[in-house]
Amino acid sequence: MRRLERKWLFSFAGAPRPDNPKSIRGQIIEQCKRSDAGKLLECDFGESKCHSPSSIMQMFQSSLFCLQPQGDSFTRRSAFDSMLAGCIPVFFHPGSAYTQYTWHLPKDYTKYSVFIPEDDIRKKNVSIEARLRQISPEQVKTMREEVIGLIPRLIYADPRSKLETLKDAFDVAVLAVINKVTRLRKNLIDGRTEYDNFIEENSWKYDLLEEGQREVGGHEWDPFFSKPKEGEGGDSSSSSAEAAKNSWKNEQRHQG
Repeated sequence: MRRLERKWLFSFAGAPRPDNPKSIRGQIIEQCKRSDAGKLLECDFGESKCHSPSSIMQMFQSSLFCLQPQGDSFTRRSAFDSMLAGCIPVFFHPGSAYTQYTWHLPKDYTKYSVFIPEDDIRKKNVSIEARLRQISPEQVKTMREEVIGLIPRLIYADPRSKLETLKDAFDVAVLAVINKVTRLRKNLIDGRTEYDNFIEENSWKYDLLEEGQREVGGHEWDPFFSKPKEGEGGDSSSSSAEAAKNSWKNEQRHQG
């Protein structure tokens, strides 16, 4: 991964989601097409290189940064494919990685990724290329080294192999569960709950707490997870799921 020649500043593999008004994929595809430094692999219906894992991985291995907007849910498989290729992921929603994978990824997301808020893309406030060019070559090298170091934690190793000094995704998950159970047992013995005033709607915040913190408060990412007020449109996750379902139906018709 360190020796690969990465000729593209950034790349994106995916299809637009015209049925989902909240999706920013259309704007991302637009920016990729306008840039000489961006590589686009369009995943349209019918014949597509997106059905070939080798084509996708070759593109990621040739890119410094890989754009990862929301998929059918907050995250998408491509986010992990890109990191396995040593490509620095660019996220547009904190739910795509930062709040879901605190066991496997560093809490300090700036070490291994770039964050550009969806609204900045939606309102055309930001040029992806210009934003990524602001990152110095030295910083890019440091971030890529961090991504490469994460690779063992993102894969399930062949049980016949001996990683010895490295933990794979299964090791990381088992250790985290053991620590969680140990903590819960201690709290039971002490006669207290793990958190004060647990609020289900804020569940994403608890894994972001520092050691010893027991209560959550306001967070800079609150706008990303707040439910839309009545009349402001439906839930983005349900509209994404509906769009994904329609895409799948269309693809099946093409294949038929």
